[in-house]
Amino acid sequence: MNIEQIEIREHLRAREPFSFLDDAELEQVSRSIEISYFQAGSTVVARGASLEHLHYIRSGSVEVMGRAGELQNRMGEGQIFGQLGILSGRPARYEARAEEDTLIYFVPAAVFESLLDSNADFADHVEIEERQRLRQAVERGTGKHPLLTLKAGRLVRTAPLMISASTPVQEAARRMNEQHSSAVLVYRDSHGEGREEQGGGAAAKAHKPGQGGIQLAGILTDSDFRRRVVAGGLGGSTPVGEIMTGDIVGIQADQYLFEALLLMLRSDIHHLPVLDHQRPVGVLDLADVVHNETQNSLFVVRNIMQRNSVDELEEMRPSVAASFVRMVSEDANSRMIGAAMATIGRSFKQRLAELAEQQLGPPPVPYCLVALGSMARDEQLLYTDQDNALILDDSYDAGLHDDYFSRLAKFVCDGLHRAGYPYCTGDVMATNPQWRQPLSVWKQNFEQWISEPDARRLLHSSIFFDLDGVYGMTSMADELKALVSEQAAAHPAFLGCLAINARRRTPPLGFFRDFVLERSGKHANSINLKRRGTAPLVDVIRIHALAASSQSQNSFQRLDDAVAAGFLTAGMGANLRDALEFISIVRARLQAHDAERGGAVNNNIDPETLSAFERRSLKDAFRVLANAQKFIRFRYRPVRRGQP
Repeated sequence: MNIEQIEIREHLRAREPFSFLDDAELEQVSRSIEISYFQAGSTVVARGASLEHLHYIRSGSVEVMGRAGELQNRMGEGQIFGQLGILSGRPARYEARAEEDTLIYFVPAAVFESLLDSNADFADHVEIEERQRLRQAVERGTGKHPLLTLKAGRLVRTAPLMISASTPVQEAARRMNEQHSSAVLVYRDSHGEGREEQGGGAAAKAHKPGQGGIQLAGILTDSDFRRRVVAGGLGGSTPVGEIMTGDIVGIQADQYLFEALLLMLRSDIHHLPVLDHQRPVGVLDLADVVHNETQNSLFVVRNIMQRNSVDELEEMRPSVAASFVRMVSEDANSRMIGAAMATIGRSFKQRLAELAEQQLGPPPVPYCLVALGSMARDEQLLYTDQDNALILDDSYDAGLHDDYFSRLAKFVCDGLHRAGYPYCTGDVMATNPQWRQPLSVWKQNFEQWISEPDARRLLHSSIFFDLDGVYGMTSMADELKALVSEQAAAHPAFLGCLAINARRRTPPLGFFRDFVLERSGKHANSINLKRRGTAPLVDVIRIHALAASSQSQNSFQRLDDAVAAGFLTAGMGANLRDALEFISIVRARLQAHDAERGGAVNNNIDPETLSAFERRSLKDAFRVLANAQKFIRFRYRPVRRGQP
């Protein structure tokens, strides 16, 4: 190597993404580089030109100009550009012009692509500057909330009390009293005694705990004694296997307290076995969590389930807002906030459905009340409208049964409105007969949306691809999710139409990467963080998840599935995760600020109310969204009619 090439190599060695290359790769790059000098005002890349090099700005600055001569972006020393054109194989869409006297290193496209293939760190860090800054913002924005750092096993004080399924209830009560235990784990006898009790929702999907050769059959609590023994008039010789709760849920000792609490609340249980792999090490009582977090906001769920009228549920609105504000003020992350608020929303729906059945009588056929959108994704914040539907058993007869379900839907939707969940402006509610259909009709709808896609029609139906059963026969909702998982990935035209829609809402970035603000109306000079931020991010992530045949609903889980299936690199997944987290937490803080002051809660923020660091980080997050939208444009192309 000559002296000039050595100087180039040593310069690049200290600068990302080239700092991730080994000596041989650095030497390859240094030998291949061409150097060009551009006077201020001269063209570096003409619009429409073939991009045959990666451009690295050694000194100076470059402006990217739009088709009408408007400034789109400005880049300085140490930045690269041209990578998207190389990867897509398309000509330059914009002109790049030297703003001042500029020196540029040209790395041949073939060398750049070979580095992407051979060096995963280089590939993941092509745009690392923005990713690092955004990651720093995310880490600064969420503190170490005790529910996020404390492990469930740390709250276990004593070994679990365990008895066989054939033990008489009187003996079980005596042993529980001796050990001051409010619950006892029940294991099967050697000949398999012990019956399975009802279990649904999260419990039905959880792993069944066991202890080596001992298989747990269930759990017996103080509540079981009251409800099943005393109230049922059973004798003391009754085997515990006949009155225990079966199909129990367990949590690993190294899982976080937050996860344990959510599982207890969503499954409506007060005792949770704590496991070390398959071995029970204790039972977590809700009272233990209460003692640790005496005022935790999630306990509003318990109060919801104890309310006996819509009037009483409406009285919960201040408590819901207070719980949200507390989580935000304690620096919980967006995933914890979203899951907690979705759990609260589900509880309202569940309790309203129960109250409706008390008023209307038992349902004439089985049904499932479904949550859609952010509640189904566990990404709900304080300000959200209601999106729901009903799946009815195929024995449903409209002439015989629709009056019941119409009244049930009205009861639930009116109750949600009074509880603080506004009616859906798009009428995506169970009160709309279109969204109150038998399971077979729902399957036909999904099959048609997928096999005969139309971008405009999908624009209004994409919310149904975020779906979760919250009450009733939830297995019907699981059937729909399985159908989507099986069929979506096999229909590229469907994914292409979703990609078209996912690019409709662009991030609010303009000149010099400045924010593009609303120009008029009551939210003038602001940015809608949902419409221009989290919603399009969710759309992009959903496409990758459907392509990966994921049945996950939560966007963060969907990202994990898409990365695992190879539809996103680890770096791309991390970028999207950080962008979604940061925009979501800014949005949550905005809503908490409004709620604390008694003002109208919304999604619009004036960027000038943010710190300089937050504004820069928000721009980085929007830039990640912009790049993600460009990527899906090439990754999921629409299939034209007649095209195979």
